[in-house]
Amino acid sequence: MGEEVKSENLNNLVNYQDASVVSRTLIKKETGTVTLFAFSKSQALSEHTAPFDAMVHVLEGKSEITISGKPQTVEAGEIIILPANKPHALRAIENFKMLLIMIRS
Repeated sequence: MGEEVKSENLNNLVNYQDASVVSRTLIKKETGTVTLFAFSKSQALSEHTAPFDAMVHVLEGKSEITISGKPQTVEAGEIIILPANKPHALRAIENFKMLLIMIRS
């Protein structure tokens, strides 16, 4: 028999750390990645681009995500698509957790 498979609550797989961004890679393949993040309040990712589409699923809290200069607030339960080659940035309005799904093909 193979490895035991069990369900997990994503919010329990990564914890907040003061003045930090914590990440945990759940899946890493040539075709894409799934990464869990926990941002403490006011932490940010500066503007950057990626050559692939990505989807952010906010699990907890609230963040401001800016895409091509247009800010948008996203909250727990919401998703937003980060289009390939479009500049985007992120700032935690409050502590928040997100799942980042990047598709490379």
